[in-house]
Amino acid sequence: MPSDHQPSKLRIAVVGAGPAGLGAAIEFQKLPFVELQIYEQAKELREVGAGISIQRNTWRMLDALGVYDNIDPRNIFRAPDGHSVQHRNGRTGELRISNRQEDTPPRHKHARALRSVLQQALLKAVDQSRLRLSSRLTKVTEVASGRLSLSFEDGFSDEVDLVVGADGVRSVVRQHAFPDHRISYTGTTAYRGLVNAQEILSIEGFPDAVTFWHGPTRWLYTCNLNNNIYEVTARTDLPEDGKTVSWGQDANIDDIRGRYDEFSPVVREVLSKVKEVKKFALFAGPRLSSVISGGGIALIGDASHSLSGAFGAGAGFALEDVYVLTQAVKWAYERDYPVRDALEIYDRVRSPHYEAMYDILDKFGQSNKAVRNAASFDEAVEITIESKWADQYGWLYHYDVQDVWKKAYEEEDARRAKKKDEVSSRL
Repeated sequence: MPSDHQPSKLRIAVVGAGPAGLGAAIEFQKLPFVELQIYEQAKELREVGAGISIQRNTWRMLDALGVYDNIDPRNIFRAPDGHSVQHRNGRTGELRISNRQEDTPPRHKHARALRSVLQQALLKAVDQSRLRLSSRLTKVTEVASGRLSLSFEDGFSDEVDLVVGADGVRSVVRQHAFPDHRISYTGTTAYRGLVNAQEILSIEGFPDAVTFWHGPTRWLYTCNLNNNIYEVTARTDLPEDGKTVSWGQDANIDDIRGRYDEFSPVVREVLSKVKEVKKFALFAGPRLSSVISGGGIALIGDASHSLSGAFGAGAGFALEDVYVLTQAVKWAYERDYPVRDALEIYDRVRSPHYEAMYDILDKFGQSNKAVRNAASFDEAVEITIESKWADQYGWLYHYDVQDVWKKAYEEEDARRAKKKDEVSSRL
């Protein structure tokens, strides 16, 4: 029943309708005490970019959300030999590592798909009457009632109990909650293109696999996305030019083709097949000390951890955020606790996980120094592959957030029960 802690309906605003926001909408819709609104600045929902990885942890979350079956197997690519990803020397083409998945359930094996495939799978489960497009958030204000007021560019406003910032790497919600936090260009830009699969597969010696072709400071990524579409992504170091932005811009692959002159003929021929490409400058920021603010703001997805796609599982991490946050809100409501308590336990679960990821990035930084000091192309590649891709960080994709959440709330319930007993014994 509603109490002094809780209104009859908990008003929640989800800002952003990418995978994080759509996932949050799906889960909050399931809670009968929640009144939900989703705000998205775009005029229409459409994905930009090329492909997306659906890792083991992502599939697990899609199962938890009940949308696994919304993805048609014909629209995803899984390597016939069962590998998740292969790593090759970009100069010689030699296969150095092929990450296997023997201990992964078949339904949770790694897949690649167009980003729109995941978006549509999530969108299909969302009550779209709760979605307001063309809603660019400009300001978040705390009001006397203890609620939060949201102001939008078109003059619309809303007042809610909980704001969920799912608005990406340039989050307005995060800017309000953590005004001193800054993101900056990482010095790396990704050029992403989609190519007719037959043109790629006709290249002599080309493997139909999920493949990184590594060089010392750049790589090429190639992968089948099914439906006769092949993804080609070239990620390279580029200096800041004063016009660098994080969203996709029309570009020309010729601008960076020369950076791959040391790569094998296969790689260079792949690049010759790319006719249309967009470039995405990669931005990142330091780790946040917390993924919540006050008693009414929670950050999820890229808004909570601006990692610039470092681990290729951003959608999975976002949906893990969603799962813990929505379960925490449900946990607090059922026990007649305020929303603030839900946010605190959400933060207790997710912040340490992101701290561990930033620790990995620190190790990557150390290996980058060794790469710069390498004596040759091949030595640099070996250092890169062994330090970053030898599966020592595979635990990220095997991480079971459902189990972690269960342990967290059981420990909190036990702690509170013990405290209550101690108070009772003193009376």
